Amino acid sequence: MTTRIKVAIGVAVALVLALVVYASIRSRDKSLVRVTTAKVAKAPLVATVNCNGRVQAKTKVDISSQVMGQIVTLAVVEGEHVKKGDLLLQIDKVQYDAGAQATQAGLDALFAQREADKFTREQAERDLDRTKKNFEAHIESEQNLQKAQLALDSGLANERADERRIEQARANLLANKDSLKKTTITSPIDGIVTAKPVEAGENAIVGTMNNAGTVLLTVSDMSIVEGEMEVDETDIPHVKVGQKAKLAFDAYPDKKFDGVVTEIGGSPITKSALGTDSSAVNFIVKVQVESPPSNIRPGFSVSGKIETDRRAAALAIPIPALVVADPASLERPKGRKPTPVPTPTAAAAEKKKDVEGVFVVKKDGTVDFRPIKTGISADLQTEVLEGLADGEEIVTGPFKALRSLKIGDRVKVDNAAAGLDAAKSS
Repeated sequence: MTTRIKVAIGVAVALVLALVVYASIRSRDKSLVRVTTAKVAKAPLVATVNCNGRVQAKTKVDISSQVMGQIVTLAVVEGEHVKKGDLLLQIDKVQYDAGAQATQAGLDALFAQREADKFTREQAERDLDRTKKNFEAHIESEQNLQKAQLALDSGLANERADERRIEQARANLLANKDSLKKTTITSPIDGIVTAKPVEAGENAIVGTMNNAGTVLLTVSDMSIVEGEMEVDETDIPHVKVGQKAKLAFDAYPDKKFDGVVTEIGGSPITKSALGTDSSAVNFIVKVQVESPPSNIRPGFSVSGKIETDRRAAALAIPIPALVVADPASLERPKGRKPTPVPTPTAAAAEKKKDVEGVFVVKKDGTVDFRPIKTGISADLQTEVLEGLADGEEIVTGPFKALRSLKIGDRVKVDNAAAGLDAAKSS
């Protein structure tokens, strides 16, 4: 066998061995679970609560009438600026004016009656004095003296009755004048007429115990406006008065507005901001808008994010990396012993063992489950308080891999697909 043949045979053998090794490596790589990973690193985190609602004025007055009657003058239009004391509308006052005049005439008549009764009483006093002198001189009988005394007592009683009737007439006159005054409705505040559901010629109805009266106008002070936001019950414990917020109005899509939480509702709402029945349990949180635009109107749609917490440099991981499981269930079984069926009590106890953690990629390419303690969460990241160190590599996905991984599994890191997906989404 020549040297050339020997060399050719050696090269062929080496090539076959290389192909076998390559095939073995490829076969082994295919059996590995492909995962995406991320490094544990410090990052600024801002925890927020999302909410939606409507714009309302902080001070808003729904104006109703305290007297019934036809609206004869409507002096404003919707959207008009008004000052406190400006005329808004006039209710027909003919009957109320007539009632006040009739009461005044009755009061004047009582004054005249009082004067007449005063003269009668004075005459009775003189008659009694004269009868007393005649009785002492044995000229008048005791019966006439008693009659004179009775006449004086009657005159005094009439005067007292006149005073009571005058007080009653004065009270009636005051009530009639007050009703007459209330036919003229003026603005109670400086603001804008934001609603005008009535027109001249319609009747104003006074509210009763069971029926609301007619809302004639709504005047709103738009210098201070609030967003009445609906916040889910799970987020309410994190919301506090004084927290900052960022608001966005559909009417002003190119600008964000600062806000601050001023009030948190104490009871859940039964209807949403759109007026429909709410199946979810939500609470109203009022967020005052700082530097609102001058042409803002009540009822504008607003969405916002309330900042509930902030970390300048928190140890953070992606939220998809979190796994909730019992560490014992993540162990690979060493044998094929039958798994006992857990009783309900055991199942409940087993459920209580579930902990929150992540899969950490070790230097040898295997993974280990690490229980952690989390803090605040931002949109895509959450804070790690215990269990991880800065720079450690953790498995972030895919979701199917996270569901199937076991402690000690060997994985193949493939972050190229994740980077391509991130580039497409950006």
